[in-house]
Amino acid sequence: MSAPKKVFGIILAGGEGKRLMPLTADRAKPAVPFGGQYRLIDFAISNLINSGLRQIVVLTQYKSHSLDRHISQTWRMSALLDSYVTSVPAQQRLGKRWFSGSADAILQSMNLINDEKPDIVVVIGADHVYRMDFRQMLEAHIESGAKATVAGIRQPLALASQFGVIDADAESGRIKQFLEKPTDIAGLEDSPHEVLASMGNYIFDADALIAAVEADGESPTSGHDMGGDIVPYFVDRGEAGYYDMKQNDVPGSSPRDRSYWRDVGTIDSFFDAHRDLISTLPVFNLYNMEWPIHSQAVNSPPAKFVRDSVGRIGNAIDSIVSLGSVLSGTHLERSVVGPWTLAGGGSTITDSVVFDHVQVGQGARIHRAILDKNVVLADGATVGVDRERDLARGFTVTESGITVVGKGVFIER
Repeated sequence: MSAPKKVFGIILAGGEGKRLMPLTADRAKPAVPFGGQYRLIDFAISNLINSGLRQIVVLTQYKSHSLDRHISQTWRMSALLDSYVTSVPAQQRLGKRWFSGSADAILQSMNLINDEKPDIVVVIGADHVYRMDFRQMLEAHIESGAKATVAGIRQPLALASQFGVIDADAESGRIKQFLEKPTDIAGLEDSPHEVLASMGNYIFDADALIAAVEADGESPTSGHDMGGDIVPYFVDRGEAGYYDMKQNDVPGSSPRDRSYWRDVGTIDSFFDAHRDLISTLPVFNLYNMEWPIHSQAVNSPPAKFVRDSVGRIGNAIDSIVSLGSVLSGTHLERSVVGPWTLAGGGSTITDSVVFDHVQVGQGARIHRAILDKNVVLADGATVGVDRERDLARGFTVTESGITVVGKGVFIER
């Protein structure tokens, strides 16, 4: 019986997240709150932990303080069993420069791989919402004999230009081409209306990954990107396999949320991902305890719903309300409310995402908006109701009409 493979996890968390501004004005993208009590990084780490990985590093760079703090406070593993999740900032080991891309981040952090001496390295992104059992992908990678395996998720053909697309050879299990945001591509053989989009999740034989990133580091024309440069390196050598997420069977998943994956890189996709949480039978189920999404345990009292000072009764419909929040005579509908939010009598919150420690004054109205932490609405104030007024006040408003208010803003009536 052969010895089990030693597997090492690397999470790439150094992205700036410009398309999520102003939510990333003061924090790294993986540290952005999601679903009330979580942060985006929790989904990546939970998937690796639930898959049995116990040695995981998170490579950080951009405005990483809150991300580093969250990881250190939340993800405490047993040192007795040589288990850890730790954030590693850019170390400038190869000169006075920051990471120039995701592949360069690994190259500059090569000491981590050399110290652990793994057989296999799992490399994933830090800012996608999904569940995945990486054990099944690991088994497929080992059986295939490929040096690199790219996870793919089926997406509509019409959206191919938004992703890196895998041109797969079903017979050999290898990738024929890796196409970056193609505008003209045929669909899959077994599903002509779909393509196989890269999830940004990779598995490598460790020695092959080391050779690839070292060669990439010496190339003056490379963009030093995992998807744009490292995967094509393996494709050109005939050593890149693919793994169809359709094969992945996550414990506790249902036909409705099986193979769910969302890139929350824009305000609209971030907003839509929250909408996926709140229906009676959600598209993404946070309540699957066979594959839990772990996060920091908030030391807070339960959420509370009470009449306001004049006896008005509020209601909450198709919504999530986090610990510590108190809603007094508030109408809440199709929304997600973070911890320690206080909403006054007669206030209305509809189709919105509210982060932690937000204060909503009496009679205030929030509609189709995302409010960052510590936002305060005065009595009778509105946000998301009048597009032109929101723009005049300096708020971000997307083309689809979602208003975003940055951290700590006071909104007058």
